[in-house]
Amino acid sequence: MKTRLTDRLNAALERHLPEQRLFLKSDQGTRYVRLRPATQAVMLLGSSLFVGWTVIVTSIFLIDSISSGGVREEAERAQAAYQERLNLISEERDTRAAEARASQTRFSVAMAEVSDMQSRLLTSEERRRELETAVDVIQNTLRRVISERDEAREETARLLAEIEEETGSITTTASRLRELERTVEYLTMALARAAGERDDAFVVAEVAESEIYDLEFEQALAEERNERIFAQLEDAVEMSMSPLDAMFSAAGLSTDDLVNQMRADYDGQGGPLMPITMSSRGEEPDATSLRANEVLAGLDLLNLHRMAAERLPFSTPVFARTSFTSGFGWRNGRPHNGIDLAGPVGTPLHATADGVVIHAGRQSGYGLLVTIRHAMGYETRYAHMSRIRVTEGQRVSRGDRIGDMGNTGRSTGPHLHYEIRRNNTPLNPNIFLTAGRNVF
Repeated sequence: MKTRLTDRLNAALERHLPEQRLFLKSDQGTRYVRLRPATQAVMLLGSSLFVGWTVIVTSIFLIDSISSGGVREEAERAQAAYQERLNLISEERDTRAAEARASQTRFSVAMAEVSDMQSRLLTSEERRRELETAVDVIQNTLRRVISERDEAREETARLLAEIEEETGSITTTASRLRELERTVEYLTMALARAAGERDDAFVVAEVAESEIYDLEFEQALAEERNERIFAQLEDAVEMSMSPLDAMFSAAGLSTDDLVNQMRADYDGQGGPLMPITMSSRGEEPDATSLRANEVLAGLDLLNLHRMAAERLPFSTPVFARTSFTSGFGWRNGRPHNGIDLAGPVGTPLHATADGVVIHAGRQSGYGLLVTIRHAMGYETRYAHMSRIRVTEGQRVSRGDRIGDMGNTGRSTGPHLHYEIRRNNTPLNPNIFLTAGRNVF
């Protein structure tokens, strides 16, 4: 049965693959091998399969090589873009710092102008009150002199009438005339003196009115300057506070909670700014004082924002150029509680906020480690250092150099492993670095 099927198959293939004979010649004689159509078909099919498999494998290797080259180029482009972004962020941070210093300078100048303006206003107010009092006294004196003059005239008229009606002796009449002349002379002198005082009072009143007009003009100018100064102060406070509010919001922090915490922990010199009071008799403050108190309240709130920003880790731990090599989250099936920034050995490392060093030494896989405790339960860790430049218990400020980048501990190359924790719970440092890049 099998032979008949083979014969049929050979007969069917005979037209396309005629039987071939392969002759083999040797010393013993000549032999040949007969290649039937079915055998040739099997050989052609096997050769085709081998060639096809070879082509497919070669294509797969070529595709893998091309893909790996594209991924590598894409990674290099991404790394270059990230480095360029870091450079832009650094330049923007320097610009924001310069703007903050300029705003602080403008604020100091404006506060000095406000203080000088308030002193001038107080002096002008006291001078105006003195002039008003002097004018009232002069007016009262004029009224009194005029009244005395009118009474003297009436008395003179009465005496003259009595003389005309008098019927006494010549001696008595002469005596009365002499007395009347003395009285008239006295009244004339009094009237002349009163007239002189009246003229002097008019001159003083004119001078007082001129001074009052000048004071009112100066007060109007002072109010206009006051308005400009207050506007500049309010704009400066708003410009200084907006980046801080945006930074806190970007980090997911409540501004009200931070301010309340800063008020509860306030330990700086001088205490909060006190409101301005212009009256010692319990009177309500005027509009200028109320506006000044609002500015002072805004400055006090800005100061609390600034204190919170300095005490929380919003700054960058490395000012030099670095490469971002690992992020926060899971890595190789294990949690990675910080970020890795690679750079040369010895690169300076800086504190990202004010705080106290609670650990400065070697610790298991961290290598040389510095841990800083900050306000409100925050803590930062700087691992794999080559050198530590602080000691335990030392108080540091934001930007202070605390050590050098290295390769100690469980590390594959020189880099900084940077962590942020709150109440020992790891937080993503990128959130704080991104939030603070427009402020620090």
